Amino acid sequence: MVLGIVITTLRLERGPPRWLAIAIIELFRNTPLLVQLLFWYFAAFALLPRGWKMWIAADHAWAVVPPGVPLIAPEFLVATWGLALFTAVFLAEELRTGLAAVPAGQIEAARAQGLGRLDVLRFILLPQAVANAWQPMVGQLLNLMKLSSLASSIGLAEITYQARTIESYNAHSVEAFAAGTLLYLAIGLIMSRILVWLGPHRPGSLRRSSAEARLAATGGGAL
Repeated sequence: MVLGIVITTLRLERGPPRWLAIAIIELFRNTPLLVQLLFWYFAAFALLPRGWKMWIAADHAWAVVPPGVPLIAPEFLVATWGLALFTAVFLAEELRTGLAAVPAGQIEAARAQGLGRLDVLRFILLPQAVANAWQPMVGQLLNLMKLSSLASSIGLAEITYQARTIESYNAHSVEAFAAGTLLYLAIGLIMSRILVWLGPHRPGSLRRSSAEARLAATGGGAL
């Protein structure tokens, strides 16, 4: 989300920042995520200073979460960075669409009140852009969860990787991948409910929902 806002902000600027944002969006939106993960893991990670790579590869007891999953490991860090950057460009596009729906009169009124460029962006544009684009952004975040299965290609022991490991041990492919599918389904359903609940709610939609609930309770059906 933060990366998406940064890219969107850069695109609103003029000159090099705008062209940089456009280049990032076009590059990561038009190349496969699997290729990007392989690039970050096998090419970009190898370019890091030797001391950094040794520190990342070392054991860090304080960065291990149950059941023994290290948070500071090449696979986890690369997967997190690759997935975050890939999703950020799509979130930036959704935010740009949300910004386009903000009436220009609000921007003019804010400037007439003495608000600067950053204040207009922070207090006027971004809150409304997020509200306008929240549902598409929820879809992108759910895609992020599903695309995390590609992280198994660089050795990250996530759900797909574990399902393959179980299948290779006992040849119970149906049970292993059925369990993995159910886990993805459960995570997706929980994520969608939480994101919708956390998202901005428009007063009009809340009033409509309340009216529908009252009408349904009295047996009047949907509005």
